[in-house]
Amino acid sequence: MTRAFNFSAGPAAIPTEVLERAQKELLNWNNYGCSVMELGHRTPDFQGILDNTEASLRKLLKIPANYKVLFMHGSASHQFSMVPMNFLAPNETANYLEMDHWSKMCIKEAKRFNDIHVEQGVRTNSDGLLELVPEDEWKLDEKGKYLHFTSNETIVGIQFQDDPNRFAGKLVSDMCSDILSRPIDIEKYALIYAGAQKNIGPSGMTVVIVREDLFDSFQTERVPALFQYPYVSDKGSMPNTPPSFGIYFAGLVFEWLLERGGVEEMHRQNLEKANLLYDFVDQSDFYHSPVAKGSRSFMNVAIQMKDRTKEERFLAEAREQHLIALKGHKTFGGLRASIYNAMTLDGVKKLIHFMERFERG
Repeated sequence: MTRAFNFSAGPAAIPTEVLERAQKELLNWNNYGCSVMELGHRTPDFQGILDNTEASLRKLLKIPANYKVLFMHGSASHQFSMVPMNFLAPNETANYLEMDHWSKMCIKEAKRFNDIHVEQGVRTNSDGLLELVPEDEWKLDEKGKYLHFTSNETIVGIQFQDDPNRFAGKLVSDMCSDILSRPIDIEKYALIYAGAQKNIGPSGMTVVIVREDLFDSFQTERVPALFQYPYVSDKGSMPNTPPSFGIYFAGLVFEWLLERGGVEEMHRQNLEKANLLYDFVDQSDFYHSPVAKGSRSFMNVAIQMKDRTKEERFLAEAREQHLIALKGHKTFGGLRASIYNAMTLDGVKKLIHFMERFERG
């Protein structure tokens, strides 16, 4: 079997070495005689898996002891509601940066609970390219309980290159698509959440990192127990049966990252991959990027073709070369190469080589 270079935005590529280890352990984990999927979550053995997974994540992101790490069921979209439900009393407000698709969905959910202040985080510049609005131009409500932003918008390929300084200590971020891709200053954040299916593992689990002192001010009396961050934390991420296979798989990915130099090395490799691809696109008259330099995502590279009628043929021929999932999102169109941690430099080079040949006709 030939493993394709998978450029999917999510569920995304998983490191081959991790898949091979999971395959090896699938029927008989640690000589236990059964799969992790069959292992009781109240056993000391599973508790060891959970503890090791959390310890590895803490090491990778340098998470301080006063932050709790929660492994929760579901997608990051669940957090769109859980954040305002926990943080905001009925008369309180928060700031939300409107970026693109995912932040707009998040804002829509937050408005179900409270009046919130929405600030534009993306604009079109004089060259017709998308760019981030500089944070010194944000007009925020200083009474806001927090500032929520999406660190990387996968659909249009726009990304914060650094942690914002405004509202430091009160930042809340959806980091689904770039967590573990770059160093993060955790102490600038009140809460970070990330669905697993891009840089962590299979879909169906979300990681939440939340500062513990905030629990005293959370509005949990009106929130169902399983949606309360303090309750889930108090139960050690196991108020009910946890996403046990997702936790196990995340642990394997975290070990893989640590063995390869951690987040700092991933960041170096991710920039190398992205710069190589953007440099090729920028010198071409056939392809172009719709995002201005300085705002471009190094996780999701949006690419448009001068002659968009050739997109379907491009996708079909790319698939024949084992380059898959390059179709842009239906709301934005074009092409999109998602080059998360698991994508190799060889994969990016093969994509560029194919794009060169396709351009030549």
